[in-house]
Formats: sequence, structure tokens, C-alpha cells
Amino acid sequence: MTFPVLKGAAYTLAHSPNMLIHNGSTQTTEKITTPDSEYLKNLQNNLRTYEEVLADPANQTYINNMHYSELKQISEPRYETKAEGGRYSKRGEIMPEMEFYGLLSVVDVFDLVYLEESFAEEVKAVFAENDMFKDDVAKIKNTESAEWLQKQVDEKEAEGLYYDGKLVGVVERAHDIDVNLSAHVMLENLVNKASGVLSLRHLLRDSEDINAEDIEYVIECSEEAIGDVNQRGGGNMAKAIAEMCGLKNASGSDTRAFCGAPTHALILASSLVKAGTYKAVAVVAGGSTAKLGMNGKSHYEKNMPLLEDSVAGVAFLVGQNDGKSPVIRTDVTGRHTVSSGSSPQAVMTALVGDPLDKAGLSVPEIDVFSVEMQNPDITKPAGAGDVPTANLKMIGAVGVLRKELERAELNNFVAEKGVPGWAPTQGHIPSGVPYLGFAYDDMTGESEIQRAMIVGKGSLFLGRMTNLFDGVSVIIERNSGEVETDGGSSDLKETVKTEVAKALRQFAENFSSEEE
Repeated sequence: MTFPVLKGAAYTLAHSPNMLIHNGSTQTTEKITTPDSEYLKNLQNNLRTYEEVLADPANQTYINNMHYSELKQISEPRYETKAEGGRYSKRGEIMPEMEFYGLLSVVDVFDLVYLEESFAEEVKAVFAENDMFKDDVAKIKNTESAEWLQKQVDEKEAEGLYYDGKLVGVVERAHDIDVNLSAHVMLENLVNKASGVLSLRHLLRDSEDINAEDIEYVIECSEEAIGDVNQRGGGNMAKAIAEMCGLKNASGSDTRAFCGAPTHALILASSLVKAGTYKAVAVVAGGSTAKLGMNGKSHYEKNMPLLEDSVAGVAFLVGQNDGKSPVIRTDVTGRHTVSSGSSPQAVMTALVGDPLDKAGLSVPEIDVFSVEMQNPDITKPAGAGDVPTANLKMIGAVGVLRKELERAELNNFVAEKGVPGWAPTQGHIPSGVPYLGFAYDDMTGESEIQRAMIVGKGSLFLGRMTNLFDGVSVIIERNSGEVETDGGSSDLKETVKTEVAKALRQFAENFSSEEE
């Protein structure tokens, strides 16, 4: 059976402290309900500088500058330990906020983003020195005075873009009365698009053997919805991002499944390649402004910095078997069905136990479980605990129930198999796929890791349409090096040739005997 492979992955962060203040849902809600709160008054004092964001070990792990095994050795809270590593990595970057505003202008094709004149010149000068964006400088064309920008905010319901406490730009509404095209929604969507473009461009630049013209389809799997009053959430963010990244031969569509969407998209992309529908499928997801500072009040109350200060993005490519890249086992997937049940045991049985049964594997035979990779520095102060570790304990419990682990071995299982969480809490971003970049390294290098399970879980009740839980999973494993072709494996072909030759010889011998 021919399986698709993981060809590469990219991860990006865009430092966005001013967006945290003005666009994060926790802060905007607080301004409505308690405008004079101490939290809002002191918010600025708990924000991190760009240099502090760069030095966060979890952030350096997210962009693959630091290996997760190194992160595991750092005591919590890990943000208090300063990590080495700069803006760029072999799979992405951490972009400063000023440049991210410039990127918003670059990806805007409907003249909705305006930057203050002098600020725009600063951004253009920086972009002119950036290999990835130097050809986009001319797209930063809508500039106005500070007074004009302020008037748009005060009188035209525009969303302000702030930098160092000053108004440096706006995002205008795209329709006077359609709330789906309000400035608030347009800002959310443009941020999603910009961070997705940043990630996909890094995938193209930083990965070997990946060419833009070879990608035939794009799946976008964030949590944002684009559309107007007649088709809220109609899409297509995928094609919008593909256009900005030079994917001239690609079509695309959006997949939405709350937090679990990236793993759904991984399976969909792999299935399309497996079926031969497309030879190469890119998956991309931008980040969310709403989730900036989502747990900010909890962090503030514990006198710690607001760690949810960056918009995240991810991109990866699924292609045909090349004999070296990690194989995606489309025949071994798990799914939480309508009838699976919502208890932790039922969920993990559906997502972990059932696919292991298909593969004839035990729980200990999976080297890495990448489930919900949220950074515990963020979640523990908010009362949500260490999410990756909690999931691994539940998986270990499934192993005990399956009699593949002794109960006394459970702690060792967690210690040995555990991978620390390093992803920002940007909804869908932590769900399974943060490990894909490391999976490529682990399964193409000298590591002993042979296989991993990627698990995406989602909370469908958030849409108020169902109380159901959701989730899917898939196994990724080291490539054996045997590349199968459309006509079957090379071994099978040789067998067929041998059998045909044998049959022909037998026929010739029988024919000769009859003549005699």
C-alpha cells in the first residue's frame, strides 16, 4: 500500500502586545463590563518586551530552535529561564509587532488597512531588507496622517492599530451595516491571513524539496470564518493565502472543527494524496486575535507576565512517498464518533485504543503522543493544569485497561513518554501538529523514535449546535525507504514478472510436448 509522507513543517509567532490590549477578547470584554478595573489600569505593566518573548524557552521550542527534550529539562515556570536563540529558526520565526502590522497591509487587497505615514516608511525600510518580503514593499500603499486615522476610529467604527501606545494604523469596515464585514471581523480575518501567509512562506523557504508550483491544493484549518451576511463563514481563506504565497497551481478550501481542525486537515490532506487526487497538499492555519491575553486576568493576579502575547501560525506539506520522509498511516486513524461517549476513558479509547487495534500495536509501542500541546506556563496559573501531561496519564490508563501496562508502571510511562507542552493557547494551534516539525527530524535522523500518534480534540459545544465532543487521530512512522509505485510495490512487480515468466515457460514446454 502506498502511503503519503510529511514533507516539512513551519511555525511562526508574531509578537502582538498592543493587539492583546485592544483586540484580545478578555480585555475587550473587561472594557465593557468593568472599564475601571485594576486589571485594565495595570495591564501595560505586565506585558513582555520582544526580547523577553524571544528568550522564552517555549517560544524557541515552538519555532523549533530548541528541541523538546531540552525544554523538558527546564524547571517550571519555564519562562523564567532565559533561552538562547534568536528571531529565526530553520522552520520559522518570531516576528516583531511593527513588521506584523506591515504584513497586514501587504495581505490586504481591498484597501482596508491604512498606516500612519511615518510609521509606514519605517516598515517599508525594514521590509526592504527582508528577503521574504522585499518584493512586497510596494503593497504597503495606503498611508494617512495620524489625524485622519483617529477620525476613522472616532467616527467610522474603524479598528485601531497601536504601537508603543500610539495609533499607527487602522482597519476599516468593509460594509456599513453588515456585521460580518465589520472592522472588528476584518481585523480578525486579516490577522489570520497574515499569520498564515507568514507560516506558508516559511514552509516554502525553509523546507527542502518543496516548490510552490508543485502544490496543488491548500487546506486552511484555523478557527476564523470569512464571509458576508449571505454566507457567514463561507470561506475561502486557503485560496487567499495561496495567492499571497505564489501557489499559482493550487486550489483550496477551509476545514473547521474548533481545536481539532489541524489533525482533521492532516488526515484529509493525506487521504487526498493517498487517493492520487493531488500530489502535494499544504495545510496552513493562522492565529487568533481573540485569544491574545485569554488567561490574562489569571496571570495578572499571580503577578506574572501575560504570556499569551503572540499570534501563532503553522503550515505543513503532505506529499507522495519519497523514501525518507515520515509516513502518514492513512489506514490507521482514530475518530470520536457520535456514539463514542464523552468520558475521558471513552474519548481516549476511541482516539488511541481503536487505531492501535487496527495497527496491531500496543500503547507502549507509540514513542510520542502529541495531543494538546499547550504551554503549562500559561494553563496552570489559570487552573487548567498541565494539559499534555494530563492527556498522557489518560493514555497510560488506557494501556493499563488493555493490560499492556502494569498500574505500577504508569508513572514511569508518563516520565519516559512525556513531552512538555510548548504551544501558545491559540485554540487550534496546540492540537497535535506542533510536533510535526520534530517528527520529521526524529524520524529522519539518528533518533530511536519509530512512530508517533497525532491527536486533535475539539469542543463542538462552543458553537451552540451540539453538546458533542470531537476528535481524530493518525499514526506517523519512520519511512522504511521502500518507495511503492502506482502499479504496486517493487517486490510485487518482481513476483508478477517471475510468475508470468514461469507460466510462459510451462506453456512452451506443454506446447512442445503436444507437437511431439
